Amino acid sequence: MSLEITYKDLLSIQQARELIAKAKEAFLEYKNYSQEQVDKIVRAMFESGYEASERLAKLAVEETGIGKWEDKKLKNEFATKFTYESIKNLKTVGVINYDKSKRVVEIAEPMGVISALIPTTNPTSTAMFKALICAKTRNALVVSPHPRAVKSTYEAIQIMQTAAEKAGAPRNLFQCMTEVTIEGTMELLKHRDVSLILATGSTQMVKMVYSIGKPAYGVGSGNVPAFIERTANIKKAVADIIFGKTFDYGTLCSAENAVVCDSPIREQVIYEFKKRGAHFCNPDEKEKLEKIILTPQGGINPEIVGKPAAYIAQKAGFSVPEQTTVLIAELEGVGKQYPLSVEKLSPILAFYTVDGWREGCHKCIELLEFGGLGHTMVIHSSDPDIITKFALEKPAFRVLVNTVAALGAVGYTTGLDPSMTLGPGTLGHSIISENVTARHLIQIKRLAYELLPLHDIEGNRIQISDAKRFHTSTTETKDIKSILEEIEERIRLKAGNPPVSTGTKLESTTDERKTKIYGSGITEEEIEKIIRDFQSKYPGR
Repeated sequence: MSLEITYKDLLSIQQARELIAKAKEAFLEYKNYSQEQVDKIVRAMFESGYEASERLAKLAVEETGIGKWEDKKLKNEFATKFTYESIKNLKTVGVINYDKSKRVVEIAEPMGVISALIPTTNPTSTAMFKALICAKTRNALVVSPHPRAVKSTYEAIQIMQTAAEKAGAPRNLFQCMTEVTIEGTMELLKHRDVSLILATGSTQMVKMVYSIGKPAYGVGSGNVPAFIERTANIKKAVADIIFGKTFDYGTLCSAENAVVCDSPIREQVIYEFKKRGAHFCNPDEKEKLEKIILTPQGGINPEIVGKPAAYIAQKAGFSVPEQTTVLIAELEGVGKQYPLSVEKLSPILAFYTVDGWREGCHKCIELLEFGGLGHTMVIHSSDPDIITKFALEKPAFRVLVNTVAALGAVGYTTGLDPSMTLGPGTLGHSIISENVTARHLIQIKRLAYELLPLHDIEGNRIQISDAKRFHTSTTETKDIKSILEEIEERIRLKAGNPPVSTGTKLESTTDERKTKIYGSGITEEEIEKIIRDFQSKYPGR
């Protein structure tokens, strides 16, 4: 008698287990693919995801009610095209490097099944980005979407999987949970067959992920200060800040959250903001805004995340023109007693006036320490000395110069690695301080030859003082070269073989048989497999 599962938490746990089992089987096959096969799959995924950018953007906004579809379309295009362009030439299979002087051969190894958390603010772009970097590195992926973004995240992953499969990838390589509960998500993260967690979300979420005890890349929230120093190009600086804060209504964690303005240019800066549609709140409006910015538990109010300025003002109890770009509140301090000094994920800016770069430096540090440690800040200045001081002294691993912080941090307007997952380092309770990309999802096996012999060819001990570090001779170089070629050949021959879990015996690494080709490109091994399959279906024949 079968027992039907009706409780949502149990359904979610069961689904997580089933998806992981399927992903593991797919991984066991995919890990044997050649670089050529992998690159073909990654290109197909990029093309399909890029083509679906607008449809997915509209679906995400329709489902979540967050942001602007036009900007989400750009996020999707960035997550597919920019990511692809940055990783397409990366070698992730077989020998990826040989250091002749050290006599060390580096061989790429995949990690396995990767579980990922996808935020509601970027449900489709983050999902496609993570699928692409997993595909490039021969890993499988199972994602847990935000409960408010299940449909759009699932669709994004389906597009990636369908494209990959058509290009030759195994079934079930990329999957998405649809029964989403805390219990099911925890099962996904803790499961013994999950090798790595890719988590994008709040600082609290990052701490939770690391407490699980599995290898993880956790990236938390940002509280990005934008310092406008007195030598800045004011018009460009203000235009950049407003663009970053209104892009998808401020939902990127790298979006500007506070303006720190040098006092000599204060009036010019305010004039430029107002000229570009910003509304400076009076004391009464600021107080009303403070009351709705946070939930009673202290989190960001989800009802204002990714909403336009006029909507937020109305929610707070005052009105502004419909075309208002951002709401700006002047603050005296940073901390819990100043609710508007937190990360806001909406077109609201805190505004501080400081006297000189030193005071500006301290204010930026205060803001970063209050919810954005290790993440991002931006300085608008034409003074190289001050820019250098900010780079050295600020507790942020992305210090951007004269650009839009929201898009500069992810690598759209700068030379940083294109990524939808930005590491805040140990300052932000993460193990990584870089923009996460494909090279972070491979392990490197090293084949190391002796440099300092302790015994001669007769087995006699050599005194350390007499021993000399080994220098590769021409003969030895040829020997190593033949080994490198052998590794590449074995990878090529293994590519596409059935996974170990199917019970099909793979060629032993000690088997020295030469692969024979029969008929139109069919190998001896493939013929043997056909015979075995036939015998299993029709025993006795």
